[in-house]
Amino acid sequence: MTSEGIQQGVMRRLYLQIYLTIIAILVIMMIAVGATWRIAATSRFDHAIEAASDFVETDLPPAAAPRPAMQRALEGLGRRLRADLALYAPDGSLLASVGRPIPPGRLGRAAAGWVPGPGGPSWLLHLADGRALIVRLPRPPLRPGFWLIAVLAALAGAVAIGAWPIARRLTRRLERLKSGVEQLGHGDLTARVPIEGKDEVAALAASFNGAAARIEELIKSHKMLLANCSHELRTPLTRINLALALVEDSVDPARREQLKKDIAELDQLIDEILLASRLDAVRTPERVEDVELLALAAEEAARFDAAVEGEIAVARGDPSLLRRMIRNLLENARRYGGAAAPDVRVGRLPDRRAWIEVRDRGPGISEPEREKIFEPFHRLPGSAETGRGSGLGLALVRQIARNHGGDAMCLAAEGGGSRFRVVLPVVG
Repeated sequence: MTSEGIQQGVMRRLYLQIYLTIIAILVIMMIAVGATWRIAATSRFDHAIEAASDFVETDLPPAAAPRPAMQRALEGLGRRLRADLALYAPDGSLLASVGRPIPPGRLGRAAAGWVPGPGGPSWLLHLADGRALIVRLPRPPLRPGFWLIAVLAALAGAVAIGAWPIARRLTRRLERLKSGVEQLGHGDLTARVPIEGKDEVAALAASFNGAAARIEELIKSHKMLLANCSHELRTPLTRINLALALVEDSVDPARREQLKKDIAELDQLIDEILLASRLDAVRTPERVEDVELLALAAEEAARFDAAVEGEIAVARGDPSLLRRMIRNLLENARRYGGAAAPDVRVGRLPDRRAWIEVRDRGPGISEPEREKIFEPFHRLPGSAETGRGSGLGLALVRQIARNHGGDAMCLAAEGGGSRFRVVLPVVG
């Protein structure tokens, strides 16, 4: 899966988490409201039943009355209440009943109240003389509890439907903010995000825009400073070259050649500093076209009498930068590789990548130093005393490679020396 697909998956999980959190809160609210209603309703029914037991007892004959009298009284009470009734003696035996049969249920419970059982819930009333009356009211088409649950469910559904676009809108704003951060990270200093609303996300977007504007301003100032410095440094270099040409006959030839090399090295250093600064500011090539790597390597290797072999590979990139990358590798190999000419090879990898490798015949580089040599101005031990190189050549190689979606590395070579390999994505 690509990094873009992974990031989209992360944002999708984010808005699903927000949405599911809202739904979970609604479910918890429904359960809490239902439980509260049930407890309150049960409590009210229990108090009402306890009070009703006093009134019911006046309509029933005493416990010593014959059973037919109890049956007649219970039938009259049943007609008024329109309910199923069952009257039990203190020992649990049935004295009289009206309507559908009602099982004894929990006659042994101490307090009056709701009694679960077949045919629907019933209510137990304890009479003062020890008898128990179980009342089962006819089940209404829809109980009040059902209506409460239905209303809560409808409310939860409406909130759930309304919460989806809200959660999606929030995550879309976060996606746009993430996209702006990625654009800025890839070198697009003009990247900004729209400020929508007045919440924390909008404040974050405003902070990002302010930071991006400040970074763009600093980079522009940095570029202007480097451009001015390069101009101001090259002006005296031009005057020195002119003065050297005027006094050419009066200066020792060896001294004159050394001065020319020093001036050329300083001019190259200025150029490398400017290029490194530009690559830092712009992380992708400014000019892109198809570049045949083997042909480009052969052209540069001809300047150093280096042998070239390999296979054709076409990359998309800036030809001048890729040419500079190969030239820096060859110059590094010539500088530190001894008298033998370097070797250049170009090959392809199965995953649509190609590699360019420059091998020298020098003393080699120890493993701890192989990564450090790509740092700007890092020099191997002993190279500073010889005055060879500025320490920017290999740093530019890695910058250019990464600017084109690849990388550079240093490897050990069989039989001595070092192999500098650059891996780049290719087309076809």
